[in-house]
Amino acid sequence: MLWEELNGHWGYEDGFYRFYHGSFKVYRVQSLTEKAVKCLRDLLPERELNESFMAIIREGTGKEFERAHNREWLKHTRPVLEAFAHARYMIEMAVRYADLPELPQPMPSGWAGLLYLYDLR
Repeated sequence: MLWEELNGHWGYEDGFYRFYHGSFKVYRVQSLTEKAVKCLRDLLPERELNESFMAIIREGTGKEFERAHNREWLKHTRPVLEAFAHARYMIEMAVRYADLPELPQPMPSGWAGLLYLYDLR
């Protein structure tokens, strides 16, 4: 399951460790970010994803490590983790609220956030 993969050792745990360790292996989380975005698109294929979300995804995916990135580590790697974190959050909210029997009032923030992802709020 994607949620388990995102939260597994080689996702969330290792990705953030590699960032603080200064390892190029932080770039590996991009593949999980892309899987998460594909899953989110597949949930409602008729809807475009929120433009702010997609800007974060674009800035944090499709990146390849270059030695020069070590000189400006945060500039190059922080967007990678930011994109991963936003994609992971949206997957978490989709999992958490997948089986709502009825919409609780007040509306949970996570459900509202997921609605914003699809520009439904």
